[in-house]
Amino acid sequence: MAFDLDMIQRVYANLGERVEAARKAVGRPLTLSEKVLYSHLFAGTPTQAFERGKAYVDFAPDRVAMQDATAQMALLQFMQAGRPQVAVPSTVHCDHLIQAEVGADKDLDIAKSKNKEVYDFLSSISNKYGIGFWKPGAGIIHQVVIENYAFPGGMMIGTDSHTPNAGGLGMIAIGVGGADACDVMAGLAWELKMPKLIGVKLTGKLSGWASAKDVILRVAGILTVKGGTGCIVEYFGEGAESLSATGKGTICNMGAEIGATTSIFAYDEKMADYLRATNRADIADAATAVKADLRSDEEVYADPATYYDQLIEINLSELEPHINGPFTPDLAWPLSNFAKAVKENNWPEKLEVGLIGSCTNSSYEDMTRSASVAAQATAKNLKTKAEFTVTPGSELVRFTAERDGLLDTFEEIGGVVLANACGPCIGQWARHMDDPTRKNSIITSFNRNFAKRNDGNASTHAFVASPEIVTALAIAGDLTFNPMTDTLTNEAGEQVMLDEPQGIEQPVKGYAVDDAGYQAPAADGSGVQVIVSPTSDRLQLLAPFAAWEGTDLTGLKLLIKAKGKCTTDHISMAGPWLKYRGHLDNISNNMLIGAVNYFNEKTNSVKNQLTGEYGEVPAVQRAYKAAGVGSIVVGDENYGEGSSREHAAMEPRFLGVRAILVRSFARIHETNLKKQGMLALTFANPADYDKIQEDDVIDIEGLTEFAPGRPLEIVLHHADGTTDEFLVNHTYNEGQIEWFKAGAALNIIRMKQNA
Repeated sequence: MAFDLDMIQRVYANLGERVEAARKAVGRPLTLSEKVLYSHLFAGTPTQAFERGKAYVDFAPDRVAMQDATAQMALLQFMQAGRPQVAVPSTVHCDHLIQAEVGADKDLDIAKSKNKEVYDFLSSISNKYGIGFWKPGAGIIHQVVIENYAFPGGMMIGTDSHTPNAGGLGMIAIGVGGADACDVMAGLAWELKMPKLIGVKLTGKLSGWASAKDVILRVAGILTVKGGTGCIVEYFGEGAESLSATGKGTICNMGAEIGATTSIFAYDEKMADYLRATNRADIADAATAVKADLRSDEEVYADPATYYDQLIEINLSELEPHINGPFTPDLAWPLSNFAKAVKENNWPEKLEVGLIGSCTNSSYEDMTRSASVAAQATAKNLKTKAEFTVTPGSELVRFTAERDGLLDTFEEIGGVVLANACGPCIGQWARHMDDPTRKNSIITSFNRNFAKRNDGNASTHAFVASPEIVTALAIAGDLTFNPMTDTLTNEAGEQVMLDEPQGIEQPVKGYAVDDAGYQAPAADGSGVQVIVSPTSDRLQLLAPFAAWEGTDLTGLKLLIKAKGKCTTDHISMAGPWLKYRGHLDNISNNMLIGAVNYFNEKTNSVKNQLTGEYGEVPAVQRAYKAAGVGSIVVGDENYGEGSSREHAAMEPRFLGVRAILVRSFARIHETNLKKQGMLALTFANPADYDKIQEDDVIDIEGLTEFAPGRPLEIVLHHADGTTDEFLVNHTYNEGQIEWFKAGAALNIIRMKQNA
């Protein structure tokens, strides 16, 4: 039987009534996204329409999911809320702290030893507060969620930007910061600006080398890394219904790379098949009974341009495999054009490593399609030319794949099976490399490929493709190889071609597992102790942030003017820093060390205005904090794109940065800043970015009249005695302004709980 079936049945019991009420309130037929959103209003039955892209709305998510890196800070914050148990079903998944180096067993043993105090903390705090705990080795959060918790028509938030993976089962699943998770676990409303809607109509049917991954690679090329910002991407059409549930999940998962709030597919037979295959026939039956409310109204499908803010059409029968990159996931190349691009751009043609798996592509179907290609290397006497790694998505997938001989197939061509964890996808990769500065190429079936993302090496050119394309290129060892048209020379000197991949959506013998790795919480956690050592360098109890002093902010020093792309990886790197995710002071030593300083084109080198000398960004900011001097960070477009990493907002807040002023924000990061009591501001005129000088002292005026829709004013005091003044915008509503005044949203939660 499924987890939390009572909760799911309650959702379905209210669904029809709420959808009908929403239809009347809006005054027209509804899209699937609108049905799910309006049926999850915190106030209950809908009574009014909310303007897309404008109105802030309070929602009541059904559940919360957290991965171990972000769960630490989320749960440290939850401890301050004063509740005896979480208000909604919640889970913790230990998948981020396992470093890939040798292979699954040894890497997992090392991780359990090295991260013991973190795992013990997460296990005990989960046990105390009624949270389901998935042990290290159980699998990657998003694969485990789609196998166990996702359900059509539900709403979930997760402390990871790829939470939308659950859209493959028709769920509104949104990546958030830990403060948002804390709100929902504390029983409070979760606020979101009503998303705009992008419709993607899929016609035709995939064949040959094309896969579900190629749909999102193509969409990323169309919309770019910020084209989905503030939007839900809703897929529909005959092509959508031909895709497996996990294939749909792949597409929704990587929607994070276009900045989308989330992505979703309508409930169909493929979803029902997957639910039944994963021992959730009860949910399939319940969903089928309310199927009409788990799809857009027929009028929407008949005239989609009327109901979506943007409409894209893709014919799957004509879709070509794509390879995206390097250095950004939206640089999309059809396979037929890729070899030319490699040569024209002088990218390293030799492929050194192919990596398959990750939360995006680690289903059983992915494994079978890749294994069908790998098997050909053995059968056709081909020697694999590149290193090859395989990351199963969960213990359920791994155990079943091993039983069915898939892992043996990979190992026969030299593949190394890694632990059921994120590993190289998030920089947890101890890569064996002779010279880290040497230009080189890798290809993955992951989702992100920013510089340094996978192995920490800026010289690594990382490309993204489907698992089967990655496998084929790993066999060839050559980025210019096109498996659809090119031959390979085997060990006998013969020219051979790879046949099209063959996959199986669900295992013929069914899924199997000995120990899935799940720990149920105590029925009564009141006696459970959560122990955090005061001398730990991995965990640190939090102290509340100070409330706003009630005045304008004057005399701020410019900490850094970041140039160009500044993702959450630049603001708070992952990799070796993951071990400090539960220790705010220690992890703050990575604050903005990856950002490029506009004035000297260097990373981690900024001018200390107190001494006139250059120093590392965290050290300079700590000097300002010690001197009681506030500071400001200036950034470019789409500042904070990438992971939902709330540390990227907490670190500057902790070290005394008062405001972040940019040309534009990525959605999750802007919300995270607001939650921590920071000022998140945008240039009213983007060209004013150019007015910021290195030695500026900056005032922010208008805070005593801080109000929704009312701009603030920046005054720049230049070193030569001149000044510049200009307006800056913000998106704070009344509630968010109260967060700022109180010093953080969590301060308000605690006050309400103690009232």
